[in-house]
Amino acid sequence: MAWKQTYRCEACAYECEVYEGSGFFGQRISQVVCRDCRSVQNLTVGGVIADLVPSFSSEYGRLCPHCMSQDLRVWDGHTCPKCSGTMAAVGEKEFWT
Repeated sequence: MAWKQTYRCEACAYECEVYEGSGFFGQRISQVVCRDCRSVQNLTVGGVIADLVPSFSSEYGRLCPHCMSQDLRVWDGHTCPKCSGTMAAVGEKEFWT
């Protein structure tokens, strides 16, 4: 099963969506922080697409979908990229494919 959950910063109310599990075609969604636009971005990694486009096999060498920066790092799951506050899950988990 694969789930989507919204996370919100307790200090500044910044929100992002976090995906858990694998999708229908074996892909997973990895959350990275862009240090330039200071946002959490979702990158599709693995699955069928990685078989066709090898650059999709990892987060390495990818660009921020928002600002095209290469200054990405894997998100730790709790630090707000805007204010360094603490982010926590809010609302219900939703199913995704």
